[in-house]
Amino acid sequence: MTIPRTICLGFVAVIAVGAILLMLPFSTSSGTWNDPIVALFTSTSAVCVTGLGVVDTGTYFSFWGQFFLLALVQIGGLGYMTTTTFLILLIGRRFDLRHKMAIQQALDRPGMQDSAQMIRSIIATTMIFEITGIFLLMPVFVPDYGLNYGLWLSIFHSINSWNNAGFSLFSDNLTKYHSSILLNLVVTALIICGGIGYQVVFEMYLWLRDRILKKSSCQVFSLNFKVATSTTTILLLLGTIAFFFIELRNPETLGSLNLKDKLLAAWFQSVTPRTAGFNTIDIGKMTTAGLFLTIALMFIGASPGGTGGGIKTTTLRILTSCTKAILQGKEEVHLYQRQVAITLILKAVGVLVGSFATLLVSTILISLTDPKLDFIQILFEVVSAFATVGLSTGITASVSPAAKLILIGTMYIGRVGVLLLMATLLGDPRPSVVHYPEENLLVG
Repeated sequence: MTIPRTICLGFVAVIAVGAILLMLPFSTSSGTWNDPIVALFTSTSAVCVTGLGVVDTGTYFSFWGQFFLLALVQIGGLGYMTTTTFLILLIGRRFDLRHKMAIQQALDRPGMQDSAQMIRSIIATTMIFEITGIFLLMPVFVPDYGLNYGLWLSIFHSINSWNNAGFSLFSDNLTKYHSSILLNLVVTALIICGGIGYQVVFEMYLWLRDRILKKSSCQVFSLNFKVATSTTTILLLLGTIAFFFIELRNPETLGSLNLKDKLLAAWFQSVTPRTAGFNTIDIGKMTTAGLFLTIALMFIGASPGGTGGGIKTTTLRILTSCTKAILQGKEEVHLYQRQVAITLILKAVGVLVGSFATLLVSTILISLTDPKLDFIQILFEVVSAFATVGLSTGITASVSPAAKLILIGTMYIGRVGVLLLMATLLGDPRPSVVHYPEENLLVG
């Protein structure tokens, strides 16, 4: 079995086990067997760290149902291969070359060296950020709900924030806390750090360590670090400004808030499409321009190696740099005084085309199964599912069973990635030994 097929089938297995657990009577508040479609949809949404829900998580599921859901989110955020490899290391077994190759493909790493150390570092980083988030969120939830339930709320929302999942135990998500500075800053920080990629977090840690220890040779940032951080910063700032002015006069979202809350809500709404799914304003009452802006940010998504989805910030940067090079009449694509390899350019184009094709097919199919829904609502739901965001205009629970199955497939494709899925279906690519002559054709 090929490595891409192992990874894809691994996610299917985890989703199936999760669906069975969520279907059991003790997973629901009513104590009855869960609807199979609800269980499958919720399990897929959790493993794919999406956050879309067809039921109210806080009231529909019992404590055990919520616990299983959280475990699926953690496994999905870490990734199937990362979780499996960690368990192998935990029981003291050594993993072979096949495991190293699988980790390389799952984490999109350039090499296979120090794979075991990389897994340990990922687990340690995840635990540090999630535990820190729990302690920082407790002052928000404990005063309102007491120590026991306040601690559970802190655990649930911290893990969902770091893994960019977006499940909430509140019926209105986090709109109740739109004015809480602490919650807004903690949740957005976890979302950004979780979505920007483990490699970026590691490089920042090494740089800070070298500066603190005053080493003569400080950490040199990689091209991936520079592209991921700069692109993320630009998108966050532009998104905040755009949301602020687009929704400024909308009384259903920002219009009725004071200036401080307007800025907090605009900032939160700029962060959450990258790809968390939490919201502090009613998404269904946003303007059409606001919805389209959210769709664009969701489609871009997070960075490679992180817990988020989308086409990724590096893909966007490569494509925009290609466009810039063409307009300037250049034959090479440069980023931070480095030349971008043609293989990366082809990969970026493949991701873009595959993503557009997935969105097109899913949108058309749901338009056929649920013709009464508005196009903007369908497109928003499909992009949210594919980019594993979890934001919704409020139609998720009301769509037909066929549409739910389509969204399940869309979430799965978005989580494993279009290129990995194609490699699974078509097999490992073989290098071409035949080179054909070049010929020009009209483009554009």
